[in-house]
Amino acid sequence: MPKMNNCKISIVVPVYNSALFLNLLIEAIDVEKHKNNWDLEVILVDDGSKDQSFSKIDELATKYSYVKGIKLSRNFGHQIAVKTGLTYCAGDYVAIIDDDLQDPPSLLPHFFSYLDSGYDVAFGVRQKRKESYVKKISYSVFYKILKKISDTEIQLDSGDFCVMKKNVVVNMLKLQEKNPFLRGIRAWLGFKQIGVEYERSARVQGESGYTLKKLLKIAKDGVFSFSNVPIRLITILGSIGFCFAVIYSVYIIYQSFVNLIPVKGYASLTVIISFFSSLILICLGIIGEYIVRIYDEVRNRPFSVIEETINIL
Repeated sequence: MPKMNNCKISIVVPVYNSALFLNLLIEAIDVEKHKNNWDLEVILVDDGSKDQSFSKIDELATKYSYVKGIKLSRNFGHQIAVKTGLTYCAGDYVAIIDDDLQDPPSLLPHFFSYLDSGYDVAFGVRQKRKESYVKKISYSVFYKILKKISDTEIQLDSGDFCVMKKNVVVNMLKLQEKNPFLRGIRAWLGFKQIGVEYERSARVQGESGYTLKKLLKIAKDGVFSFSNVPIRLITILGSIGFCFAVIYSVYIIYQSFVNLIPVKGYASLTVIISFFSSLILICLGIIGEYIVRIYDEVRNRPFSVIEETINIL
C-alpha cells in the first residue's frame, strides 16, 4: 500500500450555507498540501445551500485546481452529502471533514500517519466539545444508549471526521442504504481501526446547520439502522402490559365476587385505557419506522440528485 507521501489524497467536505468562510477552510487545507507535498483533490458537496456557497466553490475551483464541486438539487442531509462525495473520490487515502473548521485540516497529517503504520481507518474521538451544555449532554446520552443497544460497537463521541484507505471507501459504498449512518457503517465494516482523541474547535463563523430536527434524524438513523432493540421492546412492553392486565383482572373479579361489592373506579379505568392506547400508538410508531425504511429501500431511488459539477469528469 502506498504511503502518504506518494499516494493521492481525497478530502470530502459537505457544505451547507458556508459561503462566508469556505475560503478559510481551503486556505487551511492548502497550507497542509504544500507543507506535506500532497497529490490532492478536495471535493466540496453543496447540500442545497440557501446562500452563495456554490458560487464560492466555483470561485475557489478557479483559484485552486485541485478543488472539485458538486451541487445537489436540494438539501438531502449531511450524511447523504458525504456519501455523494465519497462516490467521486479517486484518492488512495480519503478524509472526511466538516466545512466549519471544527475539524482542523492541520490534524490530517497526524491522522494519515496511522494509515501509514498499517491501520485502515483512523477516526476522530472528540475530547472536548465547544458547544452548548445541552448539546454536550444530548450527544453523550445518545452515544451511550447507542453503544448499549447496538450489535455494532460504535466508539463514544466519534463523528464522521476520519481518514480511510480506498478499500474501506469502496466497501462502504457497496451498502446502498437510503438513510445511511456513516460512522455506524464505518464501524460495521470492520478492518483495522483506531480512534484518535482530539479537541474539537469552535465554529469559525455562523451557526451550525445541524438543527434539532436534523440531529434527531441522524439519531434515529443510528438507532434504527444498527439496533433491533426498539422492535424487541414492543414484545417486552406487551408482555408487561399483559401481566398487568391479568393481575388487574384478578383484582376486579375478586372485588366483584368475593367481597360482593359493586365494581367502582371509572377514573382508574380511564387512566388504564389511556395508558395502553398510548402504548399501542408508540409501538405502532416503532413498527412504522422500520416499515418506512424498508419502503425507502425497495423504491430504489438514487440517494441524491446532482444538479451541477465543477472539475469532475
